[in-house]
Amino acid sequence: MGRRHPDDAQAPTERLRQLGIHSGRARSTALFALSTELPAALLARMLGIHIAVAVAWQRASAGDWTTYAAEISRRNNT
Repeated sequence: MGRRHPDDAQAPTERLRQLGIHSGRARSTALFALSTELPAALLARMLGIHIAVAVAWQRASAGDWTTYAAEISRRNNT
């Protein structure tokens, strides 16, 4: 097998775009959905991103785990 040229990395994205599939939007949607299901620390570690970025994604997607933890704590006390 021959070496791939760096420009080849854009080829699948361009082909999808020609077919009317916008992978950037789908990627963002998937990342925001994931950020609502995982704590920021775990999300950051799994994806290799900075914790501040993971926290920002959670806040933007309304997946704030501190609010969730507080709600669970209140449920257990009543």
